Amino acid sequence: MLTRGAVLRETPGRYEVVELEVEDPRQGELRVQMVASGLCHSDDHFATGDQTPPILPFAGGHEGAGIVEAVGPGTTGFAEGDHVVFSFLPVCGRCRFCARGLQNLCDLGASLGTGARPEDPASFRLSLDGQPVGQMAGLSTYCEHTTVSTSSVIKIDPDIPLEVACLTGCGVGTGWGAAVNSAAVRPGHVVIVMGIGGIGINAVQGAAHAGAAAVIAVDPVAFKRESALKLGAAHAVADMDEATELARSMTNGQGADAAIVTVGVVTGRHLGEGLEAVRKAGTCVAVGLGESFVRDGDFNLHELVLYQKRLQGSLFGASSPTADIPAQLEMYRQGALKLEELITTRYALDDVAAGFDDLKAGRNLRGVIVHSA
Repeated sequence: MLTRGAVLRETPGRYEVVELEVEDPRQGELRVQMVASGLCHSDDHFATGDQTPPILPFAGGHEGAGIVEAVGPGTTGFAEGDHVVFSFLPVCGRCRFCARGLQNLCDLGASLGTGARPEDPASFRLSLDGQPVGQMAGLSTYCEHTTVSTSSVIKIDPDIPLEVACLTGCGVGTGWGAAVNSAAVRPGHVVIVMGIGGIGINAVQGAAHAGAAAVIAVDPVAFKRESALKLGAAHAVADMDEATELARSMTNGQGADAAIVTVGVVTGRHLGEGLEAVRKAGTCVAVGLGESFVRDGDFNLHELVLYQKRLQGSLFGASSPTADIPAQLEMYRQGALKLEELITTRYALDDVAAGFDDLKAGRNLRGVIVHSA
């Protein structure tokens, strides 16, 4: 069938909406009518060239929710009309990492670098004028209709609004898990969150929920600082120097228990600031991405070793999507997790490029594309 979707034709470049052909689902696949898609910095990394698309054209979007409209032959567990959220990392449930409860590190993740079907790197679900089109994370949620693997799909209760449910497919779990899982925030901890966007605001929520005595939000944008104070931060400051001194003033000069780095484009300087801000045996969690081929570091090795500090990477918040996405939606239902408050602006699909302009200008916590029926 034909559908509309936002693609990159070149990188660096801008997303533009074109008419695509989307294949019918095969066994183990679904075709989903998209309802909502989050605008995440990860998609912008491909537009700026920080990350290299596996193939061009490349259809963006990896944080989304929709309604199943077709089920591949022999595919069990799903039916037409099911409401679903996508996990941007697929889950096989069988590999070594899934078996250990580390679904975010599932071996299927290696297939996302092709833009094609996991089992066949030469087979693409989308095409433009007969030319293969790569799928972001095997999903391409910036399409009005998309065909995906069931390994990337979580069925949810139909009473949960899909416009807010879509956020759990990336931003919520990544930020929340960075605090709760990767930083292992405990009651009484002092936590710094550097960068209050779609990921950082959920790290604030996660740290507060885990019982942190004080969450210090850091962002140069006043609107984001104000938002952090409404969603769990005790303090909000404009730069890391102020945050570090504030944390030390609360801990007898020791420093924060954890610093979570969620800025849009991470550099070695950011990681150095995070490591400097934490106490002995403290943890700096690296969440945001930078340029894929740049190797840089700007931190004190002497302090890292002798103070036994920890630099911890965090992919999707070290979460297990099949368990954590339903749990987060239940917390939302109970009022313990704020989702509607994360959405700053809703966009039509044709406004996707303008949405990314707003993201980079710091105007949004999260922008969401609402697809027309």
